[in-house]
Amino acid sequence: MPDRYDLPTGFRWGAATAAYQIEGAVTEDGRGPSVWDVFAARPGTVRDGHTGAVACDHYHRYPEDIALMKNLGLDGYRFSIAWPRVLPTGSGPVNPAGLAFYDRLVDALLDAGITPLPTLFHWDLPQALEDGGGWLNRDTAHHFADYAAIVTDRLGDRVPAWITLNEPFVHTVFGYALGTHAPGRTLMLEALPAAHHQLLAHGLAASVLHDRGLEVMLSNNLTPVEPATSSDADLAAAQAYDALHNRLFTDPVLLGRYPDLSALGVPDDLYGAIHPGDTDLIAAPGLDGLGLNFYNPTRIAAPTEPGLPFDFVDIPDVPHTAFGWPVVPDALRQLLLSLRDTYGKTLPPITITENGCSVTESTTPDQPRIDFMSAHLDALAAATAEGIDIRGYYTWSLLDNYEWAEGYHQRFGLVHVDFATQRRTPRASYAWYRDLIAAHRVLRAR
Repeated sequence: MPDRYDLPTGFRWGAATAAYQIEGAVTEDGRGPSVWDVFAARPGTVRDGHTGAVACDHYHRYPEDIALMKNLGLDGYRFSIAWPRVLPTGSGPVNPAGLAFYDRLVDALLDAGITPLPTLFHWDLPQALEDGGGWLNRDTAHHFADYAAIVTDRLGDRVPAWITLNEPFVHTVFGYALGTHAPGRTLMLEALPAAHHQLLAHGLAASVLHDRGLEVMLSNNLTPVEPATSSDADLAAAQAYDALHNRLFTDPVLLGRYPDLSALGVPDDLYGAIHPGDTDLIAAPGLDGLGLNFYNPTRIAAPTEPGLPFDFVDIPDVPHTAFGWPVVPDALRQLLLSLRDTYGKTLPPITITENGCSVTESTTPDQPRIDFMSAHLDALAAATAEGIDIRGYYTWSLLDNYEWAEGYHQRFGLVHVDFATQRRTPRASYAWYRDLIAAHRVLRAR
């Protein structure tokens, strides 16, 4: 396997975070409530009742965090903009203080020599829009395009590339189908209009950004899907899950059509959500890059009980993260090659916009996280050697943070955060990543 430093000239090293997971300050300077503020306040929704009200207090401590990024040697920093901080009710009057915060953040990053890579939506929908139907309401897509215009008009002179959405599959399934994430709806397959309206929002916003001369990306959580056995039933179940998890959010953008979801019993119009011309609106702007969030492969078997046409099966005899996710680094290489085989010339350059693992806090000296990153970078380098155009790697995450329904129990950070004192302490993986970035620069300079 190629040396992990054997990556293209101009390859960008980064780290990623998200607004609700680190910012805190949820009631300060005119920010409106998000679905996560409301969801986390409901008893029993989040482990131990944790909320993101303070999180990492990044809203006040961002200079300290940028100093950590600069010492790390990052080329880029992926973060998200909190829609309710900019537009407290999701539409209508702009909150000047909210835009001013992101002005300060962008300028401080640039002063540190770090390129900002903002995500416009990372799951913190303004609660006022959810009260009107949220992503089940087609109007939300148009409000998103308006929001994209406001933010990029303010920051686009300094920020050349943007991500529209983060992981629409996860937000749709956990937030609208299963109810384990905000906004907590339990619609099962009838949640799929929320998927379509997010993709429509992407298409509308992508046109807005391209009109301003900006580059557009979409970050999907993708997983290679393998059948538990070679039986026809397991193969069919794996194909159905692949269509739902992967192709539902890539085919419309890259091929201009939805995959066949008939095995799921889903109507072609996604329960009336798809209107004439929608697929053109989604695909026509094109993508300048595909963001890939990768954590683990998925093994699927035929269902043993009525319901969805698949069951999840654990992958045995491999390490697992503290979150219980199987660690199979070469699955990343396999996924990248399968994307090329599936989409061919329509596949844009790829950036790994999230990759990392949760490690138990007692683990020292952070070796599982180092091993995870090292092995996945080897897999990434192997894929580039096979001709895949990969432009960068953003590890998840810079900081320990609010891990959604798990609260503060899952720790993904290169930097340990004591949430009682907000003290930041770089871990061994931080030093390892810093040295890797420096070594790669030396190699490229030869």
